Amino acid sequence: MTRAVNELVERGEVSPMALLRRHVTGDWGDVPEEDRQSNEQALVHGDRLLSSYRIGESLTVWIITEADRSATTLLLPEEY
Repeated sequence: MTRAVNELVERGEVSPMALLRRHVTGDWGDVPEEDRQSNEQALVHGDRLLSSYRIGESLTVWIITEADRSATTLLLPEEY
């Protein structure tokens, strides 16, 4: 996770394990239908995965898993 997300975790504003559980089970959160379809294809073809989770009214956390599955990162959209 990025430093900004880590700070939110330390303040108790984000639960990374809950978000990761959603991500690994195919609950992509608040992504448009096009991104949902891209994620489903990525599972078959080994491309990058993106989930987006709205936490409250003003906070969103993204989770990106690299195409080669070597890394999964929790970040804020503005950090991308």
